[in-house]
Amino acid sequence: MSFRTRDPLHHLMLDDVRGAQKMLSGVARVTAMEGSRHLSSLVGAPVQLKCENLQRTGSFKLRGAYVRIAGLRPEERAAGVVAASAGNHAQGVALASKLLGVHATVFMPVGAPLPKVAATREYGAEVRMHGHVVDETLAAAEEYARETGAVFIHPFDHPDVIAGQGTVGLEILEQCPEVRTILVGIGGGGLAAGVGLAVKSLRPDVKVIGVQAEGAAAYPPSLAAGHPVVIESPVTMADGIKVGRPGDVPFSLIREYVDEVRTVSEDQLSSALLLCLERAKLLVEPAGASPVAALLADPRAFQGPVVAILSGGNVDPLLLQRILRHGMAAGGRYLSLRLRVTDRPGALATLLAVLTVVDANVLDVSHVRTDPRLGLTEAEVELHLETKGPDHCREVEEALRDAGYMVLG
Repeated sequence: MSFRTRDPLHHLMLDDVRGAQKMLSGVARVTAMEGSRHLSSLVGAPVQLKCENLQRTGSFKLRGAYVRIAGLRPEERAAGVVAASAGNHAQGVALASKLLGVHATVFMPVGAPLPKVAATREYGAEVRMHGHVVDETLAAAEEYARETGAVFIHPFDHPDVIAGQGTVGLEILEQCPEVRTILVGIGGGGLAAGVGLAVKSLRPDVKVIGVQAEGAAAYPPSLAAGHPVVIESPVTMADGIKVGRPGDVPFSLIREYVDEVRTVSEDQLSSALLLCLERAKLLVEPAGASPVAALLADPRAFQGPVVAILSGGNVDPLLLQRILRHGMAAGGRYLSLRLRVTDRPGALATLLAVLTVVDANVLDVSHVRTDPRLGLTEAEVELHLETKGPDHCREVEEALRDAGYMVLG
């Protein structure tokens, strides 16, 4: 691919994204756009979901990986490629390499989710487990590249990768030409940079808004400083966007083409994942749900029609279980209470009868009688309840107080 632009750093133009789109024809799926009535009612305008969670390998990463590897010279292909990833990039590189007949070695951290490790192997890559954090895994992959001559395939900091990811933006304009706002999750920035370049080059009136997790938001301080800065020890459930430093190439593009970067909380991420699963019947990983989290956090802030990019759907089942619990708690679907009751036969049955009347489902009960804070005839009961939302939680607490119980929290 030939990169021609006025900016010497990112070296990308719309023609490069269009060239990537041709290259990906028959390789990457043109993923579906699904309308969301629930989100549309919250926003007050049509909301469409761009379902990259249904892409081959379960995320948009195949696009950039394929374009990058397809652009290698014959001698580079012969040397093979190497990547470091805990999941989506690993699978994208593995499948792209298989399709192009290139040997791929992928370093993954010890403790990476077993389904992601298995999928990467099944796509044909040689998987090596190294390090307990991604930085250690990345260092091992770079050392392997130096020792063997294999080409290191960066997950976001390369023009070819960004051109591939930008094809998502072209598809959005083709599928929803009336779009006015696009929301896209940001980690290192490859997807947002590519989408921003593609969309703004054709439709400068469309707002492109990036979304980061609060605990891993390197872009707001970087944009304020005018250059990439490092945040120490990023923490978020959204592994796909847990990146401590923006890439140099995507940073320059995001600064030019992305209108705004917002942050979302862990509660908002888990609630967004739960909403996608319940309302849209779409399994989306936390990073992929970040644009929906931004809509939930401030639904009236966006001019419609709105497109939210669901960037991936590869979530470990054990993590999914924890996130769903977290999302249900954040949405008022779980209620934990401590109560003082009289320690006498039948007291617990009487308490449960009150809960039955208000239709609260008891998940767990703990009964404490031997605490020095309790009176001689008192007991403390801890309840974990399944409820129907915040209003139902308030109804349950009011019913207990009306029945004479002391609700401690």
